[in-house]
Amino acid sequence: MTEPLLSVRDLRVSYQVGRSKVHAVDGASFDVPVGSITGLVGESGCGKTTVARALTRVIAENAAITGGRMLFDGKDLASLPERDMNALRWRDIAFIPQSAMNSLDPVYTVEYQLAEVLRRRGGLGRKAARERSEALFEMVGIDPGRLTDYPHQFSGGMRQRVAIALALALDPKLIIADEPVTALDVIVQRQILDQLKDLQERLGLSVILVTHDISVVAYICDRTVVMYAGKVAEAGSTVATLNRPSHPYTMGLRNAFPDLAGAASGVLTPIEGAPPNLADPPLGCRFAARCPFALPVCATEPPTVLVEPDHPVACHRADEAAALRIQAANTETWVAS
Repeated sequence: MTEPLLSVRDLRVSYQVGRSKVHAVDGASFDVPVGSITGLVGESGCGKTTVARALTRVIAENAAITGGRMLFDGKDLASLPERDMNALRWRDIAFIPQSAMNSLDPVYTVEYQLAEVLRRRGGLGRKAARERSEALFEMVGIDPGRLTDYPHQFSGGMRQRVAIALALALDPKLIIADEPVTALDVIVQRQILDQLKDLQERLGLSVILVTHDISVVAYICDRTVVMYAGKVAEAGSTVATLNRPSHPYTMGLRNAFPDLAGAASGVLTPIEGAPPNLADPPLGCRFAARCPFALPVCATEPPTVLVEPDHPVACHRADEAAALRIQAANTETWVAS
């Protein structure tokens, strides 16, 4: 079996908020295979963006990585000296932000911003940086003649393509895309996702796609990691995770989004309630208070079991998943809870 490019084990990240410590990521473990797209999905506040930021070690001043390992290409990113970590950023690990307009400097042309990366980080000369910039624009489907434009002269979708070009500048091994299509209309979303998938396949990239939209995961991702309240609820191939979910939270997420096959009929079923306060998380399964299948045993920490090869699930009732899926498809199951 091929070793994963990235292996995260028991990652813990906390925020100091006043006198409280918020455990935003609390023991997350997952792998990112070489040359694949891994979706990190869950509700807002589940910890997925914190994981993404922790992987680059570019986190808020009040945040700290308090435990775990992040093995990237044999190096533990959690303990790597800052000088060595800085050498990996952009060269080996690149980041596509959620809002390209906020990441692009409005007072400089996009050519200047690309050249800054290519010359300062890549060591290219002026001419080589220009040629590389033109190649990058062609790669993401933008006319190289627009290199001299400013960010405000591009549409939202085009700015996102510029952000992708910046991420690709130094041929990284891993790209982390944090909600890259959230602010775009559905037509442009699909164009950007198709572009990202095409580049990933052509260049052999590994990608982590952070999103709250399970339909985006279904469309583009090879593997899915489902997070809830700072923990990984379920992980596996996208086909297995979405077609045969084994954690009640994953089942609930499927019900809360339009039919993945595109059917016009069907009622969307929300998961009632809200995630727990991570400054004082509950004991046991963190989804138990919202779960229609919770039992008294759920007040204790659930074991992580393999329901299929390479498909771990953190649930006391994972062995009953086939029966629970039938009940979970019924809206009344969730209303009653």
